[in-house]
Amino acid sequence: MKTLRLTFILLMTTVVCSACSTQGLVINNIDIGKSLSAIGHTSDALTNVDEEAEILLGQEIATNLLGVAPLLPNQDVQSYVNKVGRWVSMHSERPDLPWSFAVMDDMSINAFAAPGGYIVITKGLLLRLNNEAELAGVLGHEISHVLRRHHLNALKKSSGMSALTDITSVILTAKEEDTQSLKLVTAGTEIYIRGLDKEDEFESDAMGVVLAARAGYDPYGLPAVLHSLQMINPDDAGMAMMFKTHPSLDDRLSRLDGVMASGFEQFDHSPAVESRFIRAIGSISSLTQ
Repeated sequence: MKTLRLTFILLMTTVVCSACSTQGLVINNIDIGKSLSAIGHTSDALTNVDEEAEILLGQEIATNLLGVAPLLPNQDVQSYVNKVGRWVSMHSERPDLPWSFAVMDDMSINAFAAPGGYIVITKGLLLRLNNEAELAGVLGHEISHVLRRHHLNALKKSSGMSALTDITSVILTAKEEDTQSLKLVTAGTEIYIRGLDKEDEFESDAMGVVLAARAGYDPYGLPAVLHSLQMINPDDAGMAMMFKTHPSLDDRLSRLDGVMASGFEQFDHSPAVESRFIRAIGSISSLTQ
């Protein structure tokens, strides 16, 4: 497990974001706070929890999840997804987190985020996408889970701890193989099997389209992905976890329609960046044909 954890952390930290040199550039200046207030869902995302503890917990949970399947052994694809994700995250309210993005070598259709900015998309979902805007929308959805600390709040409820500050205390004072911290990491991992509250998923969809737009992409990429997934046979084994842990695709699209009903028309012609996406993942898409 320690070898896997080291591999994961090294991969995450050595993939360099070339787009970071343009930090501060806002192509489409959407007021994310104003947009979210219009959604009508409130969250205790700003509840105090030590960021160091959040990152440490996220590393442990991400390592557990990556025990299910290895990372995709393709550095070019890993680097590309990391660059897109880092670019989108730079336009979030927490640009200074150690954001890391990776592709899991698994043909199921899913993506997940761990506290602290660790985000993974499966190869199966990546191969279902058609362009970079769709990838940005998916990653924006996962980034939003981290921004709003959905998993931390779910962990607070499931662990019986009265406050997120209790979680901070356990993580920061944990010793190697500490029983309490192991229970916390296990509880945190189990959330991914059970899923988050539906409202958390709806909120992340809404934030995801805003982040994609702020990063200069066509914000309709995420709705396009959801439409595409509707075309898959619901009995497809690769969709099982997605259906188990998320609201129905119809409900997600319906909520997004409401969020995007006004104010997004100005981004109709934002780029989808199809050719770069196809070049970037060509090496793995050709292997599946």
